[in-house]
Amino acid sequence: MQKTANIELVHFSEDYVEQLHSFELPEDQHQFTALPKEISIETVGQYPIVILSDHVPVGFFVLHATDRVKEYSTNPNAMLLTALSIDHQQQSKGYAKKAMFALADFVKQHFNECNEVVLVVNHKNIAAQHLYHKVGFVDNGERRMGPIGEQIVMQLPL
Repeated sequence: MQKTANIELVHFSEDYVEQLHSFELPEDQHQFTALPKEISIETVGQYPIVILSDHVPVGFFVLHATDRVKEYSTNPNAMLLTALSIDHQQQSKGYAKKAMFALADFVKQHFNECNEVVLVVNHKNIAAQHLYHKVGFVDNGERRMGPIGEQIVMQLPL
């Protein structure tokens, strides 16, 4: 468990299912990410992470240590971050930024072999790009085509 101010990153447990399944996003955000209820969490090497504020789920993301990482990094010790979302009712409180600032320490503590986190962000998702830049992700110019257009590959060295 990693705690930063009033944010904790914890591994998913069944205790959070009901609250996570109630998450909502406006369509202009939902086009860029998946809601927790849309994520299959049965895959080996996939680690769903819950963002808590005062023990209440406010956000969610998935860390991957699967072959999917190889699509975005040649680093054998990299993990892929996907599906970051903050419940619409909990947005604009700094939770995403605090969670992403806590990410490096969380990964080092729970996945000590990992030395890089990669992600892809749609070129139209300016708010997410700004967030990732603020917390240390680097855009090295690599681009991919995704389901709704160009995606920027970003890395966070740990």
